[in-house]
Amino acid sequence: MSRDGAGRPGVGGGVFCQRWSAQRTLGSMTGPPPGRDDARPIPQRVGRHSAEDVEGTAGVDGLPDAGGDDIYTVDVRGRRARRHGSVPPGPAAPQGGRRPAGRPGGPAADVRVRRDQERPRGTRRGRFAAGRVVLLAVVAWLAFMVVTPVHAWSTVTKVDTTPAGSRPAHTKGFTYLLVGSDSREGLTAAQRKQYATGNAAGRRTDSIILVHVSQSGGKPALVSIPRDSYVPIPGHGSNKINAAFALGGPKLLVRTVEQVTDLHIDGYVEIGFAGFADVVDSVDGVTICVPFRMNDKKAGINLQKGCQVLDGRNALGFVRARYSDPRGDIGRAERQRQFLAAIMKKALTPATVLLPWRYWAFTHAAAHGLVVGGDTSLRDASRVLLTMRAVSKDQGLSLVVPIQSLSYQTSAGSSVKWDSERARLLFRSLRNDTPLEAPPAGTDGKPSGG
Repeated sequence: MSRDGAGRPGVGGGVFCQRWSAQRTLGSMTGPPPGRDDARPIPQRVGRHSAEDVEGTAGVDGLPDAGGDDIYTVDVRGRRARRHGSVPPGPAAPQGGRRPAGRPGGPAADVRVRRDQERPRGTRRGRFAAGRVVLLAVVAWLAFMVVTPVHAWSTVTKVDTTPAGSRPAHTKGFTYLLVGSDSREGLTAAQRKQYATGNAAGRRTDSIILVHVSQSGGKPALVSIPRDSYVPIPGHGSNKINAAFALGGPKLLVRTVEQVTDLHIDGYVEIGFAGFADVVDSVDGVTICVPFRMNDKKAGINLQKGCQVLDGRNALGFVRARYSDPRGDIGRAERQRQFLAAIMKKALTPATVLLPWRYWAFTHAAAHGLVVGGDTSLRDASRVLLTMRAVSKDQGLSLVVPIQSLSYQTSAGSSVKWDSERARLLFRSLRNDTPLEAPPAGTDGKPSGG
């Protein structure tokens, strides 16, 4: 402690020591202890003392005071830590413990701001670029999902199926005619031998199915018309219904079906042998539960009873087989509906839809063997496919026109005779779009006449 000439303690020296001691104590409470290069004197002038304290006093180290004290505040926040970037540089804490205006949030806020400023810009750019890539991939996939069936649809064969003369009126709901033909068109000689199709010319129907899509909330339905059904054919007397296809093609078949059912046919879809086989092979086979052993040389199959994966050749034989089924035409119609439901179940699985090459192969294989009516749209074909899918998931109905006899003797040979009354009730329900939740009476394929 310095003293003046009278032996009294010097005012300037005493104040300095007290202030320095206080600042050092504060520094030890708020930060690390000062090191050799941590103490930084900051000159600050305080207000003048009274004349009694100032007059005749000496300053620090015996230097005279010019009427006031230069008080030194020691900065002990630590320059060494600042050099390593752990403490941001800034002004010394103000006296009185108050934070300067305009700096809200405290030290934590300063740290957050600093972290945001120091975050690598490359990381943000990388995440943004990755997000754009994912978005573009999703958009491209969705576009592919839409473009693929549209392109496939542009390759299908279209024919005029609009019958001449008067037709039943349009009613609520949609009714389509789905035909499986035995056309060999597009098959090579090796394929005809492999599929056991023979070399017959022309086209005949192997299956005739009404597809009804309700607009009243009822379940969609597949209704098989046995190809040996004995019905009147416009301009050709009475005959088995498949004769209409042989005599006048799709147009006469549509007219015959409309006449005997009083249903307006809203669209026509036909698939041939080549289409059946190619569609199955495009999805690597389809699972079918064979109801009994089927050894049928005319269909080219020898299948064991039970669930199994069938390739294109065996699947085609499964839907064509007639002589190995004790129920004849009715059994075949049931197997055809079973097959259509199974192929749609397989076609709409993620394993098909999510693999671009398989999705492309399926849609174009289906289009390859397809013949549609000139007024049949892609939307109409989609309704047919979705009905098959609904049946495969037990959300649709699989029916047969009510039958009275399977061995009705006619001039065309043994034929199928409908149960006229039940058949009219079924067709009336479809015409009025009456919601169907369960199979109507007589639509299970069992003859009502025994």
